[in-house]
Amino acid sequence: MNIDTIQGRLAFLQEAEQLKSVLRSAHTSSGRAESTAEHTWRLCLMAMVFEDALAGLDMLKLLKMCLIHDLGEAIHGDIPATEQDQPPDKSTQEHADLLHLTRHLDEPQRNHILALWQEYEAATTPEAQAVKALDKLETILQHNQGRNPADFDYAFNLSYGQQQTSTAPLFALMRSLVDVGTRRRMAQGGNKQETADILNVSHPQNTRKRESEEAMAELARQAQALGMGYE
Repeated sequence: MNIDTIQGRLAFLQEAEQLKSVLRSAHTSSGRAESTAEHTWRLCLMAMVFEDALAGLDMLKLLKMCLIHDLGEAIHGDIPATEQDQPPDKSTQEHADLLHLTRHLDEPQRNHILALWQEYEAATTPEAQAVKALDKLETILQHNQGRNPADFDYAFNLSYGQQQTSTAPLFALMRSLVDVGTRRRMAQGGNKQETADILNVSHPQNTRKRESEEAMAELARQAQALGMGYE
């Protein structure tokens, strides 16, 4: 590898560092805004821990796709899911930003990243469909465990990413489980802090909480019966 190639890749990595500072609408469990880089990290971790349920998929390609799926956001930032139907078009903007971000790379490496991103956007391959589904699931999971603002719209979770999470039994079952978490947050009024009222077994919120726990147990039984397989 020649010095120009090495310098070009280091320059790319320096620009990609901006993704660490791009903030999303989600919040962490400590209450601060989540970065796109943090979302990408846990998306990769999610793919890794479910690898045994993704039989037949190219895991190296899948993980690479996870790593670069939001890379273009390093330039103009994240567009919250609730605003993605408004201009500018998210896909068009991210493609243009990705072209700019990869401009220092040698042609083979640049083409590889762009091809992975285009495959992800098209969502026609099993790997791309898996990343799309896991991306939505990680987002909802973060919404459910974050210390969010009082006006956070948990109801949006229930419709968000339904198409992407219905492409395989594994994703549909995972979706059912995280939806239970969403309904639990809604029943708690978005407040994760337990109160004396909620601890009271006769309190309506506690009844809804018990119902959610019963639903969770039933979904767990379904998961065991199905084996949570991808196929």
